Amino acid sequence: MVIILSHPMSSQEIRILQEYRRINGDSMALPSIQAIKHPTADAAALPSLVQKGYLEADASGQTFSLTNKGKEFLSHDVKPEFEEPGAAVATED
Repeated sequence: MVIILSHPMSSQEIRILQEYRRINGDSMALPSIQAIKHPTADAAALPSLVQKGYLEADASGQTFSLTNKGKEFLSHDVKPEFEEPGAAVATED
C-alpha cells in the first residue's frame, strides 16, 4: 500500500515529528531527539525540519520546538482506509 503525503518529507523527518506527538510536548532537547529508537530516525534530519519550517531551534541550537506548521502536520491522524471504524470488510463467498 502506498501512502501519498501532502508534505514532502523523509521517513526520518516524519519519525522525529511523531515523537513530539508521542511525548505530547512542544519542545525536545537535542539528546532526546538523538535517542529516538528507530532504524532511520536521527538528528541529521533536524536541519531540514528547521529549514522546512516544522521546527525551530533555540539560540543555542540544543532545543527544538514545534512551529504552527509542525503542529498542523501532527494534527492529521492518517490511517489506512481498512483500519477506519465502520469500514466494511469484503469477504468472498
